[in-house]
Amino acid sequence: MRKINYSVIFFLMLLFIACDDKLDRFPLDSFAPENYFNNESELQTFSNQFYWLVPSAVAGYGENSDVILNHTMTPEMQGTRIVPNSGGGWDWGSLRNINLLLKYSYRCEDVDVREHYEGIARFFRAWFYFEKVKRFGDVPWYDKVLGSTDPELMKPRDSREFVMTKILEDLEFAIKKIPATKSTERITHWTALALKSRICLFEGTFRKYHQLGDWEKYLTQCVDASEKLMSSNQYRIYQNGAYPYRDLFASVSAIEDEVILARRYSKELKVYHDANFHLRGLTGGRAGMSKKIVDSYLMKDGSRFTEQEGWKTMQYYEEMQNRDPRLTQTVVNPGHIRVADKTKTVLAPDFNASISGYQIQKWDAGPDGDGWQQSYNDFIVFRIAEIYLNYAEAKAELGTLIQEDLNISIKKIRDRVGMPNIDMNQANSNPDPYLESPVTGYRNVTGPNKGVILEIRRERTIELACEGHRYYDIIRWKEGKVFEQEFYGMYFNSLDKGTGENRYGLYDMNDGQIGYEDEDYVDICIYSGKQPSDNEISETTIILFFYKLNELFRLENGVDGGRIICHDLKDNPRKWDEEKDYLYPIPVQERLLNHNLTQNPGWNDGLSF
Repeated sequence: MRKINYSVIFFLMLLFIACDDKLDRFPLDSFAPENYFNNESELQTFSNQFYWLVPSAVAGYGENSDVILNHTMTPEMQGTRIVPNSGGGWDWGSLRNINLLLKYSYRCEDVDVREHYEGIARFFRAWFYFEKVKRFGDVPWYDKVLGSTDPELMKPRDSREFVMTKILEDLEFAIKKIPATKSTERITHWTALALKSRICLFEGTFRKYHQLGDWEKYLTQCVDASEKLMSSNQYRIYQNGAYPYRDLFASVSAIEDEVILARRYSKELKVYHDANFHLRGLTGGRAGMSKKIVDSYLMKDGSRFTEQEGWKTMQYYEEMQNRDPRLTQTVVNPGHIRVADKTKTVLAPDFNASISGYQIQKWDAGPDGDGWQQSYNDFIVFRIAEIYLNYAEAKAELGTLIQEDLNISIKKIRDRVGMPNIDMNQANSNPDPYLESPVTGYRNVTGPNKGVILEIRRERTIELACEGHRYYDIIRWKEGKVFEQEFYGMYFNSLDKGTGENRYGLYDMNDGQIGYEDEDYVDICIYSGKQPSDNEISETTIILFFYKLNELFRLENGVDGGRIICHDLKDNPRKWDEEKDYLYPIPVQERLLNHNLTQNPGWNDGLSF
């Protein structure tokens, strides 16, 4: 399987990509498609540009939702989206190039080669349209290259059901025609099955929770695609080393045991991303996990953290003990030493780089990738753990789940970190109140499988955190109201030292004690008023970090402590409109150009036709 030449892709992007809002022009006058597409080399070279549709690393480490919080909230979370004049995701240039290959691929006389690259093109067309359906719902379906006078340019939007049917037709072709050779860089038979699993889970659950009807057939196809991947034994959960979950994402090269498809980055080719800068830089976004999600991680023995005595007021060191190991392999843990740090320096969470205090370490591949545009570990797009989760969720929603289904899916994921499996009967007989709550869980789950559905959602949230899935999970579950909540970070006891306005508290993040061995170090001091000097605290105490209350962060009870307030609703009120916010609006200019395009419900663009 040939590797992707990224310089060739970039060249082709310049050569072939059409204007975003045009479907009717050849990209270069000197390019004659009727003389191209003659052999595998030409088909592969042209199809290389389609790989730009594969999400970049920022889709994962840049996640912004109720799980991973950033300094700046998205317009979706704030409820401040407006109808754009142009753009807004309504672009079609990539589709034109996909259809161009499909139109002229007949020129290649080798049937196997031709059908392989037709399968690649139809895979990407399915993915392209899936993203459009997620964003806009109904969209016009184009499966041919259009001329400038083609009346189809002015067609109305096709129904969601019609477009989804065409997507699945494309995927079935891709599954049949693309070879089953494994590759983490190239689209394969297995990637097509993975995409079908993802698409069918989304559409099935979206249709179920948004009451669109006819949802069972999609979940049934999700189960079918997932089963084929799972039973192939081509992929397994990576379990090597002491920290296998962390290391899966820190690995410079995608680990092919588990990874079905990754976007490649390379120090040698100077293809970089910004994971370390985003997660560790002082101006990179201040990403941090929300306390709501931290509290949802189970104890190591499988019991609920939220049923432990005093859980609401546990401070960082204590709450990190004896938890699901994925917690301390996702966020900076007590005694944290970075991957590949030869100095073995123990670090505390950096509140300058994390809005919640729960600083993310997932995707951090070590100090060599620090700084702007210096990270180069591959970004995982599909992996077998997601397929296990899709399978379990689809069967639970269908009502066909049995314990053995959890044993061949969720159990394998949890075995990686030594966590007990979900017990279906126990989950359904005693649903977790924390996950039932509209504040910390989900409002819309009902029925006899309520408990196990909630547990599978817990598992999905934890396993796929910071991988770019959460926003559209919220969309398909019809749980957008979560964005109206107050978002919290770490809990701190009161600032119990000092007097009057000059109060301060000392907090150790690494061993739960004030002092290391025979030297008296304190990780952080939070203070109000005047910053205390080391001598005021103790002549022998060394404070590593000082944070002034209400400057970098606020506590919900001020000097009396409490959780960090990440985005104060008093300053930033948020509104999620259940009638319109699950879809994006169609840009004004597109509707002016094509009066047959209707606007999505609830979005007012000022046009009366």
